[in-house]
Amino acid sequence: MAEQRTALVSVSDKTGVVELAQALVDRGWRIVSTGGTAAALAEAAVPVRSIRELTGFPEMLAGRVKTLHPAVHAGILARRSIPEDMKALDREGIQPIDLVAVNLYPFRQTVARPDVTLAEAVEQIDIGGPTLLRAAAKNHRDVVVACDPADYGRVLALLDAEAEGEEQGDRRRRLAASVYAHTSVYDAAVASYLRAFGREESGPPAEAIVSLVRIQELRYGENPDQAAAFYRDASRRPSGAAALKQLHGKELSYNNLLDVDGALGAIAPYLGASRAACAIVKHTTPCGLAVGRSTSEAFERALACDPVSAFGSTVAFNQPLAETVAEALRELFVECLIAPGYAEAALRILTQKKNIRILAPEDGDLQAYPGHLFPGMDARGVQGGLLLQTAPIPATAEELAAGEGVNVPTQRQPSSEEWDDLGFAWAAVQSVKSNAILLARGGATIGMGAGQMSRVDAVRLSGWKAGDAGHETEGSVLASDAFFPFRDGIDAAAELGVRAIVQPGGSIRDDEVVAAADEHGISMVMTGRRLFRH
Repeated sequence: MAEQRTALVSVSDKTGVVELAQALVDRGWRIVSTGGTAAALAEAAVPVRSIRELTGFPEMLAGRVKTLHPAVHAGILARRSIPEDMKALDREGIQPIDLVAVNLYPFRQTVARPDVTLAEAVEQIDIGGPTLLRAAAKNHRDVVVACDPADYGRVLALLDAEAEGEEQGDRRRRLAASVYAHTSVYDAAVASYLRAFGREESGPPAEAIVSLVRIQELRYGENPDQAAAFYRDASRRPSGAAALKQLHGKELSYNNLLDVDGALGAIAPYLGASRAACAIVKHTTPCGLAVGRSTSEAFERALACDPVSAFGSTVAFNQPLAETVAEALRELFVECLIAPGYAEAALRILTQKKNIRILAPEDGDLQAYPGHLFPGMDARGVQGGLLLQTAPIPATAEELAAGEGVNVPTQRQPSSEEWDDLGFAWAAVQSVKSNAILLARGGATIGMGAGQMSRVDAVRLSGWKAGDAGHETEGSVLASDAFFPFRDGIDAAAELGVRAIVQPGGSIRDDEVVAAADEHGISMVMTGRRLFRH
């Protein structure tokens, strides 16, 4: 066996590969490479042998088969400390391979393109690359492996340290661990992409696979003593909060991103609507939500719901922002601002506030509920596991107007004006934390009771919040995200002067609840659909 060591270098991302190969040659290594990588090295005058010289077999099937050969994998997997392994190599005339530098076909980048076809995606599924990496990582005691150009400098430092007689087992193990993390994420991206085509399960899959890549390290988590980072699904186009581009302001924090997610959910029912809508979110739940003839009017009406809580909020709009809205926002401390776009004059005004984080989707489309890790699924982490459920379908005002599954069991029917407000309130209450009660009038929220342990307390809180902000509750409508378990919630609503209620129904005491509404002359709409948001 020749004492000269061999490196197999085959990369899709050519960043730093010439420098790595030249540095290895300078240290006395032999370079073996494939197709495009070999051409790039030869063009840079780096001595390189083709993989065919090693295997005696041509690259074939348009490059699908290049390194899948015993001369390659035996050279990688042979254990140098086991004489039988080395004798087997010697008997077959196979050269040991001591370093593998490989990165994979750009599958994730390919499927992120909106126009990609299935055939194009399939051709970017790498077979030989992951096989080489996994083999080298398995035999990392004898083979140095690198899957990321950022690791090339570490690899050279490791080789130099070993040349000086220093043991580098920990470094080798860390590089091997990086390989298995990298290939598992790659495989998960492929599985997630292919699973999206005609998945047979109607609910959560038997095996949940997700491919996550870190897109941002965060200063800290919910509290300063918690480390945090932001990840996105690598198998699909960026969506949800990950699809927003930051145009101005400080870096987003962990809590900012939670509120951004809550704001996207709150504004979702109004995307594509002709009327402007504004959602003001604090601690992931709205403290104001309204529609209007313009974004300025929608903002003013949403802010009026609870101007105190709006301090330090996240504000989302369903339409691009004009200069007038920016002038109105100037007076409010806003952590994050989300809109499909901004007029130049609006940006000039807004960017005068150095701390406000201004966000917009690159393509101008906020999308409705786009940000789920699994196709059609909504995920939430709990200690020791992960909960999956089918993704929520946004409730809309049209849902009530269509009448399917909707009934009015009370003697009094809602007026046409009340129907409009009930539709608005039904769409708005879904984004409020349970137990959730929302009071509305004229297409705007006037009071909310969120996150309460009892529904009657949520009703009372919504009335207190409305009164504290100076709103008259007489003649308002009320939306509840779940049924009323007792009549006490209806009695409390009557004390506020509520004239119409929309709720799912389904309580064993529905008759008692309807009778209470009839006693107070309140009309009630039952939808048959619960909107919990825990």
